[in-house]
Amino acid sequence: MFEKILIANRGEIALRIQRACREMGIKTVAVHSQADAEAKYVKLADESVCIGPAPSAQSYLNIPAIISAAEVTDAEAIHPGYGFLSENADFAERVEKSGFVFIGPRPETIRLMGDKVSAKNAMKKAGVPCVPGSDGGLPESVDEIKAIARAIGYPIIIKAAAGGGGRGMRVVHTEAALSNAVIITRNEAQAAFGNPTVYAEKYLENPRHIEFQVLADEHRNAIYLGERDCSTQRRHQKIIEEAPALGIPPRLRDRMGTRCVDACKRIGYRGVGTFEFLFEKNEFYFIEMNTRLQVEHTITEAITGIDLVQAQIRVAAGEKLTLRQRDIVLKGHAIECRIAAEDPYKFTPSAGRITQYHAPGGPGIRVDSHIYHNYFVPPYYDSMIGKIIAYGDNREQAIARMRIALSEMVIGGIKTNTPLHLDLLSDAAFLNGCTSIHYLEQKLANYNNNSG
Repeated sequence: MFEKILIANRGEIALRIQRACREMGIKTVAVHSQADAEAKYVKLADESVCIGPAPSAQSYLNIPAIISAAEVTDAEAIHPGYGFLSENADFAERVEKSGFVFIGPRPETIRLMGDKVSAKNAMKKAGVPCVPGSDGGLPESVDEIKAIARAIGYPIIIKAAAGGGGRGMRVVHTEAALSNAVIITRNEAQAAFGNPTVYAEKYLENPRHIEFQVLADEHRNAIYLGERDCSTQRRHQKIIEEAPALGIPPRLRDRMGTRCVDACKRIGYRGVGTFEFLFEKNEFYFIEMNTRLQVEHTITEAITGIDLVQAQIRVAAGEKLTLRQRDIVLKGHAIECRIAAEDPYKFTPSAGRITQYHAPGGPGIRVDSHIYHNYFVPPYYDSMIGKIIAYGDNREQAIARMRIALSEMVIGGIKTNTPLHLDLLSDAAFLNGCTSIHYLEQKLANYNNNSG
């Protein structure tokens, strides 16, 4: 097992990884920008290294600075968390070539699954169902593109092959709008990801977003740990997640989970990962694989009792999985609300100093957050400042506990999206469950129309 791990991230996930390491007796190195010098996880780490100014391009995305920090502190492994460099194959390669262990998949696996076209092709070979679409990147010929779109059937969605985080997507309803949509999406893809390749898929009208959590070691052992429903999202960004997903028959869950496990073995996957699907009319369609720890890993931990971060570290250290599929039992229900420093309905960021802070508690409540009284929320990074996880014997109890937790939480000095969460947890459609990925967007549109 490692003696020292460098955590190449910030915020709540840096603290979460640090806690897992401390429990395992592993020392930690916190890297931080100048803006995060007073962060809780920096103070709690065994060692800390400032790797640059506030902008992430000069700090958390600064590969040479992170490698240098690992060298000067004698760290053995680097944990990338999520976001930033967590799915950057070049970073993983640099880490391993520098003599450190990258706590994640091999660089070639990240590269394979990071390109949405090659990922879909790999999944098709593994027997994982995919959304009907183009076989690869769209050609230059407008006539060929039109022929592909007609074969798929409108509406279609144009996606960046190297996309992620909800960027590089455009829905097309008619042939007249097709050429312009492809040009705009290609330009966006080049600007955002340095790769102009785009592909086309059938646009599903009312799907849910269901994802399967997997865990694999380097000895070709793999298991799945149930699924999560992440349909409550805005602009492809998740806001509330829950596990398990409602309305998934056990046989269907087992069939899809088994296919995900088979895919892991086929591509030689190592570490934790998530297969993301659109689910409509009792059919699953693969959209992408996240080759890292997810924000919402917490709710899977709640219903399985397995610490995914510790499992991730053990696998990276070369250990074999001790768990078998028969050992995985899903128990109860868990919901996660992402707490963001932003206006709850306009979604404008709200940086500033926290003048009051009271974390909720009670049975079944977990709070993952790096904030504290007098903490200054910097304006340079993602607006998420924490997560509340509510666990119950069933969905109704989990929702009731989440409502109480949200009503107890106090964060003064900045705006947060807590009012939106309370609103959603009282909404009839959400309470009935099985809402589509368009539910929240439609609800917000109605709210803005009525308030305007």
